[in-house]
Amino acid sequence: MIINIKQYRNIRSLALMICLFALVVSNSACSDDFFDKNPLDKVSDATFWKTEEDAKLALVGCYKTDGAWSGEDFWSARGVMFLDFMAGLGSEKEKIPDQFTNGTLNPSYWAVESYWANTYRKITTCNNFLSRIDAIEMDANLKAIMKSEVRTIRAYQYFNLAFFFSDVPFTTKVLTVEEANSIPRTPKSQIMDFVEKELEESAAGLPAIRPTSEDGRITSGAALAILGRVQMANKKWSPAAVTYKKIIDSQAYSLVPSFRTMFNVVNEVNKEFILTSQYQQDVYGHVITQYLYPETYGGWHQFSPYNELVKQYQCTDGLSVEESPLFDPANPYDNRDPRLDYTIMISDRTVFKGVTYVSRPGTNSPDRFNRYDWSGYSINKFMDPSFDGNLMNYGGNWCIIRYAEVLLSYLESKLEASEAIDQSLLDETINKVRARADVNMPAITTTNPSELREKIRVEREVEFAFEGLHYYDILRWGIAAEKLNRQFTGMKLTNDPANYTAFKVDEEGYLIYQKEIL
Repeated sequence: MIINIKQYRNIRSLALMICLFALVVSNSACSDDFFDKNPLDKVSDATFWKTEEDAKLALVGCYKTDGAWSGEDFWSARGVMFLDFMAGLGSEKEKIPDQFTNGTLNPSYWAVESYWANTYRKITTCNNFLSRIDAIEMDANLKAIMKSEVRTIRAYQYFNLAFFFSDVPFTTKVLTVEEANSIPRTPKSQIMDFVEKELEESAAGLPAIRPTSEDGRITSGAALAILGRVQMANKKWSPAAVTYKKIIDSQAYSLVPSFRTMFNVVNEVNKEFILTSQYQQDVYGHVITQYLYPETYGGWHQFSPYNELVKQYQCTDGLSVEESPLFDPANPYDNRDPRLDYTIMISDRTVFKGVTYVSRPGTNSPDRFNRYDWSGYSINKFMDPSFDGNLMNYGGNWCIIRYAEVLLSYLESKLEASEAIDQSLLDETINKVRARADVNMPAITTTNPSELREKIRVEREVEFAFEGLHYYDILRWGIAAEKLNRQFTGMKLTNDPANYTAFKVDEEGYLIYQKEIL
């Protein structure tokens, strides 16, 4: 069997990766002609696909997600996180995600090109694998599992292309240059049908659990979790509920007790993470920590959450800040859902590695909000106190799908399918998520459809903030215009807004930060 994905990356060759990710595969082969040579700087398909070990290496190439400074895609930490900034959860210092939603986007924008090109590069790698693997003589069962893994990876790519771009070029073979330059777009509906079929068939051929030696490889639960997203996006509520119930009934996954430490590198392998991108410090690292950390801690403070997200975190009585008697406008961060502090760095409140985060103006803090175009808030969710290495070589895995999403999506699918909702179902889904040991929020009890729908949506927003789900959510809910076309605010600056003149604030004393215009 294949060894751990991370271990394989230690021995992969650059030449092999160049070969596997080539958009057009060379048709060159050995020849008796003295001048007809196989290339010396790369591996040829004509000479590579011979043994089971070749198949294993090629499989790793299909999983490969570029680390370091690679561009955006739907697997990497930065690419996934950017989606939540496009969805109105915050801003980025260079306004890269903002360009997607402020009315100025065009196809030539480099970030669009990056998502597009990196996604098709992975599709081409998968197509190449699937076209070559049958020629290798190897264990038939292992080969079938490998093919199911690669079909799942390719399906995930095509789903994201169709969901975010609609009609796109579609192929299941490696194209020549001429074919690539003339391929038409395929309707979104056809691509979605293909993706559903691929995931259903692949899930049936994948193991439910993996041994430690295969950490990082796709399971049937991962294929089903992607399928559930696809079905929800297409409003196939009853099939989605069935899909998610299969994952729950497998008993392969469970919630991690601690929300706060779940994303630390020491906990990167756990029973809540269903699908992850794999990294290894100083070998195959990524740079998200450099982006995340405030300048006080050696980072770039690249991201600035909006106060509109902060307001979504309920008070500890389970009521919203508009409803709860526990909410104190003069001390707005007290008596709140613990996930607020776990997710957002708040000036003069958050302490990381013994140092208090300060973003107030009039201080010498490198993170004072008026030094750059910042909201005053920073992201705390992925700040890892156990990590002491190079911020540009972080080795923590990046979670793409976790079990909490399965539970909340199962409940939402049952609700939208107009199926009966009772307290037992609430306790087995949303209330399990809220009852983590270090969250311990009051149970949801309403079964009124409109009330429960809103509670599910808020729960998804606060539970998965900056994990890349919110753009997907607001698009499929049809509320993107409402969420993005509004005045965004930042940190609390004053309790006397009527007489405060240092910076522009709203009627509650929060910094007037940015306005998105659709």
